[in-house]
Amino acid sequence: MTQTKSSLLIVYHRQPYEEVVVEGRTEFRPNRSPNGIVPTLKSFFRRTDPGAGAWVAWKLAKPGESFERVVHIDDVNGGYEVSRLPLTAEEVESFYHVTSKEALWPVLHSFPWLFSYDNVDWDTFRAVNRKFAEAAAAQAADDAVIWIHDYNLWLVPAYLRALKPKARIAFYHHTPFPAADVFNILPWRQEILDSLLCCDQVGFHIPRYARNFAELARSGAGAEITETRPVDPAFGAMGQALSEPDMPVRLRVDGREVALDSAPVGTDAGLIREVVRRPESRALQAEIREGLGGRRMIMAVGRTDYTKGMVESLQSFERLLERRPGLIGEVKLVVTSVRAATAMKIYDSTQRDIEALVGRINGRFSKLDWTPVVLFSNSIPFETLLSYYHEADICLTTPLRDGLNLVAKEYVAAKDRTAGALVLSEFAGCAVELPDAVLTNPYSRRNLDRALDEALDMPEAEAVRRMRRMDDAVHGCDIACWADHVFAGFGRLGLPDPAARALPVAAE
Repeated sequence: MTQTKSSLLIVYHRQPYEEVVVEGRTEFRPNRSPNGIVPTLKSFFRRTDPGAGAWVAWKLAKPGESFERVVHIDDVNGGYEVSRLPLTAEEVESFYHVTSKEALWPVLHSFPWLFSYDNVDWDTFRAVNRKFAEAAAAQAADDAVIWIHDYNLWLVPAYLRALKPKARIAFYHHTPFPAADVFNILPWRQEILDSLLCCDQVGFHIPRYARNFAELARSGAGAEITETRPVDPAFGAMGQALSEPDMPVRLRVDGREVALDSAPVGTDAGLIREVVRRPESRALQAEIREGLGGRRMIMAVGRTDYTKGMVESLQSFERLLERRPGLIGEVKLVVTSVRAATAMKIYDSTQRDIEALVGRINGRFSKLDWTPVVLFSNSIPFETLLSYYHEADICLTTPLRDGLNLVAKEYVAAKDRTAGALVLSEFAGCAVELPDAVLTNPYSRRNLDRALDEALDMPEAEAVRRMRRMDDAVHGCDIACWADHVFAGFGRLGLPDPAARALPVAAE
């Protein structure tokens, strides 16, 4: 039987389902949270011809282990193939935990002093990227659109271009992209840049990251910026740390054209609103309010990662109780800090710092009937978290650097146009979309303290006005809008989409 080749291929390190063994049989179950990047990417298969979509991901396997390499999945997105690439535990450790997280991640987030080169095995990183490219090439039609996701697959485009010269290759960065002088710390900078310039389109969340890449391509590969466009006013408020007035949208290098795109990933704002209005959610919200007993609640949610600014948020809350002792017993901070990767020493250190801070704050300020900080180290179910967001007076989101940050958008959508305040780092990508947040510089203690005071003291009428403007922004540029924008770009690469609304997002 001849395997049908795919016209749209998504290449991402994560599998598009949860694999569970029940009574000796493997079951493929939908992701527990319906709101997230994996469910969003799967939804793209609804917009192609039936059976035309495919996904490439890794599967942890023992050397020589036998399993079905390509499986067919039928779900709400229609039928699509999933090609599972076997990687050993040693390959995953080297490629992902060491090279990606210890060497590439800190440079991407502009923490060059945390860059670690000693344990990197670049040959293994190359080999894994080549395996992804070979798996994609085996699954894709000759002229397919192949959409590669994130920095740990930076070398895939070059290998794919050699294997599938007629394919349309797109790449999307979920992280920030740093300035050239920071990126150039990477010893493999030229190999990475040359690979990305094999793409037909390179995408980013916001215009600043696209400009950083364009300047790198110009200085590192002699690329010419052939077209620049004004940034959509929705993403162009001047004076912010990440604002840009215009953005390069086309490069020419070695006789090839490379399109640059920026479109921030949205959240499923309509789903969030529907969830917070469910009877069971309303009941939980009432329970949370009763448990607070009239006290105010601040939420701080994120992965355990030094880039997320959770330590800075906790220190700011401690200074708040020192500075305004009248708030002792009157305000509670609820923190979720969930480990995203195991076997990462630097994340262990961050988690220890967070736990030590929580213990110190609670030891200093607790009363018999009140604990100032509640820490969750395990993930909270999506529906439960939304009810906490809905009841929270403030969301404290202070990453030191973040590609986008969906927590801020989820909080806004979950408030459902009621009063609330979002304290948001200027260095989160979504800050350019949400100027009505209380923006802050988390590197400055005084600035962060000022922002927290401003949020706590904000009159209710102003809090409602700001939240409604942010809600308009989050609903106006939701996940469907992002999908439309991306598919419009695929249309320019030659993949038809008769359903696309092609709503403007940025640099359009």
